Amino acid sequence: MSTILLVPGLRDRTEKHWQPLLGMKLMWSRPVRSVPPAGRENLDLAARVAAIQDALESIQGEVTIVAHSAGVLMLAHWAQQYRRANIVGALLAAPADLETPMPEGYPTLAALQRNGWLPVPRKRLPFPSIVAASSNDPLASLTRVEKLARDWGSELVQLGDVGHLNPASGFGEWPMAEELVARLDRS
Repeated sequence: MSTILLVPGLRDRTEKHWQPLLGMKLMWSRPVRSVPPAGRENLDLAARVAAIQDALESIQGEVTIVAHSAGVLMLAHWAQQYRRANIVGALLAAPADLETPMPEGYPTLAALQRNGWLPVPRKRLPFPSIVAASSNDPLASLTRVEKLARDWGSELVQLGDVGHLNPASGFGEWPMAEELVARLDRS
């Protein structure tokens, strides 16, 4: 089985988020690693991309990546700079739309631009991927996420009204993540 690499978004680590919960559940059957969260205050994209590369370099064998929110965009930027042949696939959950102003408390477009996040890469990803999209995500409209999925060559899975797929939206555990990871493992 492939190693799971968790790529969080801009949040600080919270044990109640579905990503660490998924990691704890899967660690009984396979290796699980995580890119350390850098927090909302540290917007240095280059450092975040380097952290993904460092984590991947530490893993022997096949890897399945599970990214959430801005972590999806970090991975898209990583894929523009690096190549790794043994990525089985990536689950890209609730990608944030960083090209549209976000709600108060999130980085501004100017801050994202200064820190290298914009423009968002639109090139086809060099590995299979599934974009899991919410129809009522406050950080990205379904239309924008559908366009990202098309550009990246990703399969789109519409989840319905799940907000940003985070504890504030009621997630905690997200059992479908296991199903989607298993689908990537079989592809």
